[in-house]
Amino acid sequence: MHRHRSDVLVTILPLLLLLAGCSDKSTPPPGPPAHDTPAVAAPATDWPQFRGDPGLTGVAPGRLPDQPALLWTYATEGPVNSSAVVADGRVFVGSNDGKLHAINLSDGQPLWTYATGEAVEAPPLALGGRVYVGDTLGILHAVDAASGRLLWKFVTGDKIIGAANWFVHEGRTNLLVGSHDFSLYSINAATGATNWVYATDNLINGTPAVGDGIVVFGGCDALLHVVSAVSGAEVKQVDAGAYVAGSVGLKDGRAYYGHYENEYLCVDLAGGTNVWSYRARNFPYFSSPAINDGRVLFGGRDKRLHCVDSSTGDELWTFATRGKVDSSPVACGDKVVVGSEDGRLYMVAIADGAERWSYDVGRPLTASPAIAEGRIIIGSEDGNVYCFGSD
Repeated sequence: MHRHRSDVLVTILPLLLLLAGCSDKSTPPPGPPAHDTPAVAAPATDWPQFRGDPGLTGVAPGRLPDQPALLWTYATEGPVNSSAVVADGRVFVGSNDGKLHAINLSDGQPLWTYATGEAVEAPPLALGGRVYVGDTLGILHAVDAASGRLLWKFVTGDKIIGAANWFVHEGRTNLLVGSHDFSLYSINAATGATNWVYATDNLINGTPAVGDGIVVFGGCDALLHVVSAVSGAEVKQVDAGAYVAGSVGLKDGRAYYGHYENEYLCVDLAGGTNVWSYRARNFPYFSSPAINDGRVLFGGRDKRLHCVDSSTGDELWTFATRGKVDSSPVACGDKVVVGSEDGRLYMVAIADGAERWSYDVGRPLTASPAIAEGRIIIGSEDGNVYCFGSD
C-alpha cells in the first residue's frame, strides 16, 4: 500500500533532502512573499497547460483553418521535446538548451529566456501570472510570466519529465508534479513549500491528471494510482497491466491511458474495474489521449493515430504516418492535430480519419501541439518552435 501519512513524510523527506544535497526543498522567493491566493482560471482561448486542462482531456476550443499557413518559427539551441503552452499572448516552451523560452504569440519574437542549467523536456504550466517547469536535474522552477524572474525552486531527487498540474483547496493554489525519484509531490504554488509526498515503487514519467478531488497517474510500477488531492492519501490502486509512460486522461469518472505492453485501456475509477481494452498491433503506447465527443484519440508506436469509441473501445479508424507517434493529439472542432517522428505535423478529420493537411518539418516531432486562438504551436527536434494559423 502507498499512502500519504505523517510517518511517510518523516521517512521520505530526509532521504530526498540527502539525495538532493540541500537542507530545504524550496528556495524562498526574493522580496516580499507571494500572496497565498487561488490562481485565476485562464481565458478559454488559451492553452495554459499540457493537454489544455487539469483533466488532461486534450481538447481545444474554437476552430482551425482548413489549410494553416506557417506564421513564424523561433529557434532555440537544442531539440525541443517540451510541449508548448500559451497564456496571455505568450508562448512558453522548454528546450534541451537548458532554457525556458517566452515567445510573443503574434509574431514569434523573443520576450525572455530563463536558464535552468539543465535540459527542459517537461511541458510548462502557466498559471496566475507565473510559469512552473521541471528540468532533467529534478528541479521545479517557478518564474514570473512577464519577466522570467525566478521566484522559487523546489528540488526532487531525480529528473522531472512530466508537467505540473494544479488544484485549489480552501483558497490556496497547489501544484502536483511527479519525479523519477518515485514520488508525487503536492506543493504550495505561492511559496514552493511541501504539502505532502506520495511514494510509488518506480519512476513517474507523465503528468498527473486532476478531477473531482482526486489525482490519477500511472507509473513504471505498472499501477494506476488514485490519490486524494487534498491529503495525498491513497484512494485506490488499479493494476495498469504494464508500465505507463504517458499521462492519463480523465473524463466522466473514467481514466484513459496506454501502456508499454501494447494496449490502450479505459478504467472506471469508482469501481477500479476495466471497462475496455484496445489492442490493434504489438506496439507500445506513449501518447496521451484526446477525449472528445464520444471518441478517444491517441498515437502509437505502430506509426498510427488511433480513434476508438469512448464507451466500448471499438476501433473507428486509424490514420497511418511514416514514423512513431509519441506526440499526443489535440482535438479542435472537427479536426485533430498530431506530430509524428516522420517529421510531419498532421491535421486529420475526426469523423473519418481523412487527412486534411500536413506540414513537413523534416525532423521528428515528439512534442505535443498546443492550440490557442486558432493557432497551432509545436516544437521539433530540429530546435525550432513552429506556429501555424490563418495567413
